[in-house]
Amino acid sequence: MKTHIVAMTAIAMLMCYSPVARAEASSWAEHFDLSGDFRLRYEAVDEELELERRRMRFRARFGFTATASDTLKVVFRLATGGDNPVSSNQSFDDGFSTKDIGLDLAYVDWRISDALNFYGGKMKNPLFRAGSLQLVWDSDLTPEGFALKYSSGFLFGTIGGFAVEERGNGGDSLLYALQGGVNLALGEDNKLTLGAGYFAYTDTIGNAAFHSGKAKGNTLDSSDLYVFEYKDTELFVQFDTRIADWPLQLFAHAAKNNEVGRQDVAFAFGAKIGSARDKGQPQFSWTYQDIEADAVIGTFNDSDFGGGGSDARGHVLKAKYGVAKNIFAGGTILVNKVERFQGVEHDYNRIQLDLEIMFD
Repeated sequence: MKTHIVAMTAIAMLMCYSPVARAEASSWAEHFDLSGDFRLRYEAVDEELELERRRMRFRARFGFTATASDTLKVVFRLATGGDNPVSSNQSFDDGFSTKDIGLDLAYVDWRISDALNFYGGKMKNPLFRAGSLQLVWDSDLTPEGFALKYSSGFLFGTIGGFAVEERGNGGDSLLYALQGGVNLALGEDNKLTLGAGYFAYTDTIGNAAFHSGKAKGNTLDSSDLYVFEYKDTELFVQFDTRIADWPLQLFAHAAKNNEVGRQDVAFAFGAKIGSARDKGQPQFSWTYQDIEADAVIGTFNDSDFGGGGSDARGHVLKAKYGVAKNIFAGGTILVNKVERFQGVEHDYNRIQLDLEIMFD
């Protein structure tokens, strides 16, 4: 490691002192767009029947977008949090130990035409989420596979195929997704987005729960293996408007697992007012979610709501404020009921206080 650092330092010094190298570096740098963020978080969790928890956490992400041509980009990002697919948070613990960092994004974005883009690799979620709801997909989830995304006029759509679990015995679990909708302009400041989708996992029955092997609210058998398949139909709506100088967004999303006859529905609705994008700008939001046990795969939806996963219902209240340029303070309150079906229903409350710094 020390040898590599010395070599990299020597190269950097040569580049600084060589006019040709400096010119080449400047030309090279023009094709790279760096970005990242850092967040500090205080979190308090009070779960009935369980112990209370207080902790400090942080999240750090850094990456770049490399422009290969007018139609081709490569996106790369590192993040803290280890191998958790739905969280980049890292707790302050374990005796000042060195913290984990891993590959969060690595994908190609190819603009095939003005209306069609191809994505391949470990990518940002290409599927639309009304109001950025995490009913089905956590906001930190970065799926791995291929996707085509279409947008022209008022029509939009996405089709994707993703590798979830490779088992080497022909029983791989894949995820297929199809989604489409319309964007309708209703006057100068109003837009209505309507859409539907279908997503299906293969080879879940008889296999261990994804990633951690934990149920996350889903039904497992006595050997901790999935009991059901998960093939969902979804509907979503989002309405964007303004009240005076305040942007207002109303949204709703519902999903139904067609492979089970009970505990098969998830839905959410809510509102957001304001937009904290710069100094002095506030935003507030409220969401109500109800996620039945086998409506969706609990491993991949909201990692905070009800402690993460399905089999939960309740409220999420959020606030955010631009303290200074690229510096934001925020907070989240979750008031939930959990384990209505898989256990004894009880209260789950969570408070998060954040300080976030963005840079690009």
